[in-house]
Amino acid sequence: MTISVDELATKAMSLPGEARALLAEKLVESLDQELVQDIWLAEAKRRRDEVRNGQVKPIPGIDAMESIRKLLDDK
Repeated sequence: MTISVDELATKAMSLPGEARALLAEKLVESLDQELVQDIWLAEAKRRRDEVRNGQVKPIPGIDAMESIRKLLDDK
């Protein structure tokens, strides 16, 4: 029996968060590294453009690190 991508995605979404993260990691690792690099480059350019045209406001690195530390301390 063949399963469609949509069916597989639906089943994957029912997994616990940690299992979904592991599955996502394995799927990304299975991709051609040049393709992954191209995808990340496109994402970086999209984010750059969002900052340049005012769609998002950048957060200073020190503020971002402080927020991350707070999140980690709360766990």
